Amino acid sequence: MDYDVAIIGGGPAGLTAAIYTCRAGLKTGVFESGIIGGEAASTELIENYPGFPNGISGLKLTENMATQAKKFGAEIITDRVVTIEDNPFPKHDGYKIINTNSGQIKAKAIIITVGTRPKLLNVTGEKEYKGRGVSYCATCDGFFYKNEKIAVIGCGNSGIQEGLFLLRFVKEIEFVEFLPQPTAEKVLLDKIKKNKNVNFHLNNKLISINGDGKSISYIKIKNNTTNETKKIAVSGVFIYVGLKPNTDFLEGLIQRDKNGYIIVDMNQNTNVIGVFAAGDATIDTVKQITTAVGSGARAAINAEKWISENKEN
Repeated sequence: MDYDVAIIGGGPAGLTAAIYTCRAGLKTGVFESGIIGGEAASTELIENYPGFPNGISGLKLTENMATQAKKFGAEIITDRVVTIEDNPFPKHDGYKIINTNSGQIKAKAIIITVGTRPKLLNVTGEKEYKGRGVSYCATCDGFFYKNEKIAVIGCGNSGIQEGLFLLRFVKEIEFVEFLPQPTAEKVLLDKIKKNKNVNFHLNNKLISINGDGKSISYIKIKNNTTNETKKIAVSGVFIYVGLKPNTDFLEGLIQRDKNGYIIVDMNQNTNVIGVFAAGDATIDTVKQITTAVGSGARAAINAEKWISENKEN
């Protein structure tokens, strides 16, 4: 299948880019190997996206984006992109090459919007109990811990926001934060502190997640100042310690920073001509849906301009 524009990633940035490229009359394919909407789709309530004064679920918001993109003609394909090839325009009849699990795709321009995934702590027990007590998604797994005591690792926006959702189900939450103070927005901290069934362990590091091999029974934490260790009985652990960009497949082709984020200029150009990038996987320091959709629109506009300027005579 040949496309004018191939968008790799179906989160807010990619879906926004698809809306713009389709409205510009470009045949557009959106390739997503996971859930349409990306990480945003798993957020229970989004309160800072303009136009929704009462908030909106991440799933509903991204479903609306996908519906809008398809309305204008975007094709959403469930497939994983393995590699892309740097073929100078107009080599291969003016198309770049994209290799997926299902075969080879050709496109005149590529927009990379692969987003991020939760970062692992790599502590003892994390890998062993993943999916059996260790989770990175409150909306996915919160229901399974009804009336139980759990731990949330990380007191940034994600940790506190997901903790607020978990309080619908759990009996008690033990928050563990490596830094001396939480880094979440004041409005979120004010909300969580209104609850009597939350406890904070600041300036503490998670050392291990422990159990009987089948389920979790406790975590062990260590105070960064005193080196004192403590056991806390919990039946589940939700980890929110940052994100990692899904850019490993670009190794050796697209320039990235030391953390794997794609380096782009103000027009969302990568170091490869005709390949653009947008959203949370780029070096933009603000990781918000609003900034993702903005950069997605900018990438689409510049991709259309690049295709137009490089049409074969």
